[in-house]
Amino acid sequence: MTMAALAEAMNKDVDHVVDALLHTSVALDSLEPDTVLEEQLIKEVVRRSGMKFRWAALSGVKERPDKDARRSPPADPSNLKPRPPVVTIMGHVDHGKTTLLDSLRRSQVVSTEAGGITQHIGAFLVQLPSGERITFLDTPGHAAFSAMRARGANATDIIILVVAAEDGVMDQTVESIQHARQAKVPIIVAVNKCDKPQADAQKVKRELLAHDVVCEEFGGDVQAIHVSGLKGDNLLALSEATVALAEVLDLKAEPSGPVEGLVIESRASRGKGPVTTAIIQRGTLRRGSVLVAGTCWAKVRFLFNENGQAVTEAGPSSAVEVVGWKDLPSAGDTILEVESEQRAREVVDWRSYEEEQQKLQEDRRAIELKHTLHLEQYRKQKAELEHLSWRQRRVALYRANKNAFAVRPSERTQSDELRLPLIVKGDVDGSVEAILNVLNSYDAQQQCLLEVLHFGVGDISERDVNMADTFTGSVYGFNVGANKAVQQMAAKRGVPLRLHAVIYRLIDELKAELSSKLPPLVSENVVGEAMVLALFEISVGKKKVPVAGCRVQKGRLDRRMKFRMSRGQDTVWEGSLVALKHHKDDVQTVNAGMECGLSADGGVLFSPGDVIVCFEEVAVPQVTSWDPGF
Repeated sequence: MTMAALAEAMNKDVDHVVDALLHTSVALDSLEPDTVLEEQLIKEVVRRSGMKFRWAALSGVKERPDKDARRSPPADPSNLKPRPPVVTIMGHVDHGKTTLLDSLRRSQVVSTEAGGITQHIGAFLVQLPSGERITFLDTPGHAAFSAMRARGANATDIIILVVAAEDGVMDQTVESIQHARQAKVPIIVAVNKCDKPQADAQKVKRELLAHDVVCEEFGGDVQAIHVSGLKGDNLLALSEATVALAEVLDLKAEPSGPVEGLVIESRASRGKGPVTTAIIQRGTLRRGSVLVAGTCWAKVRFLFNENGQAVTEAGPSSAVEVVGWKDLPSAGDTILEVESEQRAREVVDWRSYEEEQQKLQEDRRAIELKHTLHLEQYRKQKAELEHLSWRQRRVALYRANKNAFAVRPSERTQSDELRLPLIVKGDVDGSVEAILNVLNSYDAQQQCLLEVLHFGVGDISERDVNMADTFTGSVYGFNVGANKAVQQMAAKRGVPLRLHAVIYRLIDELKAELSSKLPPLVSENVVGEAMVLALFEISVGKKKVPVAGCRVQKGRLDRRMKFRMSRGQDTVWEGSLVALKHHKDDVQTVNAGMECGLSADGGVLFSPGDVIVCFEEVAVPQVTSWDPGF
């Protein structure tokens, strides 16, 4: 092994290894951190360091068992049956997506969303008057939920792009178009809020042309339907357009065989445990089925539809809540059915092993990169010290690189006042993901260091409060609660619990807390201004003191405040006054229009025409410059 690797294994620096080799036969001049040491020298260094070594066989590469869950082979065309289309409602925030869906299924979803905006993916099966069934996904429009919109696009057959006729194409509208294009999903445009006086549907269609969305009236193949989600106008035409496009796509799936699906959302439910919202893409999911998603597995105990009613099975294109997971899978994970619990455990063990190996490789590459950077620095310094003897060179290098080869976590030397440790808890996996994505936009060069100590799904626990108390941090919760015992514990320890149901309010409070950590800025408030008219001296004991005869032109001069003297464009003095007189009287203030005599500290040489400014310093609260786009 190399000297650097040996030093790392012993938790020492490279110079410690050099010291241990001083009285051996090895030529010290030839030693560098990347020098490979023979077995005997390694043993000698370990012994001289007061350590012991032991022999161990190299761990062999674990062979992949032929037991991993994989997607089933393509279905036999004769077994395929028509399935309902999965349609995603996408668009800019507050353009009426949820209200439109609410009108389609005659319920009150929009009233249940905090702040009137959708903050999760809602999955619902809608029965149309014609008898056709459509599974709708309602995705958030807010900028923070980009990953959730992308997930919705990847799970869908058709995207209904909702654009408000009064606002036109906006940021999340463009982003939704990009998600649809990347997922290669056809679009139907729903020009919403056409009942408003400011509505201009033609302007919306023209704006869409700039983003390669060409409606039928302009010679394209994208259907555009004018609707009003609030009043329910023209929704039948939108439904018929969706059914017609689904028929063209000829959507089919195999209702038998192993289940395949996609985790749309996951959350921890009190009483149910880990729960996922899933779209079934193949097969029929039933109670008792054994599923694998990522590094989690489940034996299905209950299935619930969008109305919270228990169902016994869910076929292709169904949106269903699955209860029975041992752990919480991540949103976006593929769901695959396996034949037994034993098989599920084997699959999860293998996937966990693969993740561990990948992490080890990433850690190894990071260590190698760090050693490479240090070696370049080491060689450069060594070349600069070639004229010294090897012993002088080693001492110089030791002083310059004392900790260069020790791989340790990076440390930031900021005071506790400029750190904000956070614990983030959310009701579902997607909410936590969205918040962390927002926090990732925080610039590391900001004055206050933002640290996420822990994040997870579920209500605030005593463990969260303990951790926040240990690191003097805050707990932020999104759509979660904290029981009375946790609240009392947090209040007793002074741990802030910041619970919100609307994401932009959570971020606003986080920005306010970051700003409160920053030191105040000092602002100068000009109180008065005077001009030097004449110079004279007075005797103070045996000492002559220069005095400036001035006239106050603006405001007032206050002896207790600070002063600055300017000569032309240059500031030649700044400080305090020794004396301020009006005629022969010592005074504290002199107002505009009055004449006075003043002497300054530091033996300042006044000159007629100099301008003297009186000012006070005011502390102004500093506001963080972080802009997450809210």
